[in-house]
Amino acid sequence: LGDLDKAVAYKDSAIALARASGFLNGEADATLGLASILRLRSPTNDAYDHLARYLALHDSILDSDRIKAVADMREKYETEKKERDNQVLRAANLEAALRQEKLRRTRNLYLFGGLLVLLSAIVLLGRLRIVHRSRAAIRKEKDISEGLLHNILPAEVAAELKQKGYADVKEFDVATILFSDFKGFTAMSERLSAADLVAEIDHCFKGFDAVMLHDGIEKIKTIGDAYMAAGGLPIAEHGKPVAVVRAALAMQAFMAGYKAERQAEGRPFFEMRLGLHTGPVVAGIVGVKKFAYDIWGDAVNTASRMESSGETGRVNISSGTYELVKDEPGLVFIPRGQVEAKGKGTLDMWFVELAAGTDQ
Repeated sequence: LGDLDKAVAYKDSAIALARASGFLNGEADATLGLASILRLRSPTNDAYDHLARYLALHDSILDSDRIKAVADMREKYETEKKERDNQVLRAANLEAALRQEKLRRTRNLYLFGGLLVLLSAIVLLGRLRIVHRSRAAIRKEKDISEGLLHNILPAEVAAELKQKGYADVKEFDVATILFSDFKGFTAMSERLSAADLVAEIDHCFKGFDAVMLHDGIEKIKTIGDAYMAAGGLPIAEHGKPVAVVRAALAMQAFMAGYKAERQAEGRPFFEMRLGLHTGPVVAGIVGVKKFAYDIWGDAVNTASRMESSGETGRVNISSGTYELVKDEPGLVFIPRGQVEAKGKGTLDMWFVELAAGTDQ
């Protein structure tokens, strides 16, 4: 407004307030404003002009120094950056060299290890083959041994024998014993060579074995031309009396068919008696060498008498068996009354046949 004195007073106050509050920028601005007002108030003041010129030169010097300092700092930065880059490059080259060396050592290590593993595998494979062949041979021998064991002993008894080293003797209240015997065996043996005679017996007994296996009946043993089997043991539920009766009829049917074949060829043939009895027995293994599963009891003797008191081609049963199977469908019973049995006196006996139209 042109009141320079009042403006000077205001600037003084502003400088005082800025200085009191420590506001340097404000104090500097107020001081510059005061200088401008004083310049207006006394335009012929040469000191102010020289001061302004000094400040301008000083600012130029500061700018030059700043530029030089910045240039120096930039040059130093570039130099240090180049050195750092060189160090990084050297470090990278060294790391690459170390990595290459490590890779080479690792490759050599893996190569050596692979060769070692290969050699070990070859040796191990050879040993495994030897062990495998040994185990296969042992397993084969074991299978043969177990097969032989199962051929001479019931499966349950064989399992008990393997587990415990012995088999307990057991009693069975209801066992149906079967005996068969070839009629005229002695006369037949005179007409056949030993090999042919054994072949004929083998053929017949194989047929009987198939019948026993089919009906779940346990073959006990053969004695010469006699065949012995029993139902109801070593598991009581296997081989019920009616199953043994039907097995006996199947055996006679097998012999009848074989007889017809032999007659058609004009060759001698066997005929067979067969007897059954049902009663209590004791069963177990006897002996140490060549041991066998066998049964004992009066029922065994009675079954033997049923066979010897029977007729060829027929199935002879005792009253003990008859009472258990008399109501079975498909069977016909022919009473024989009291029949003399050696060592037993007279015993009631029946022939049993399949009813007409009934399949075996």
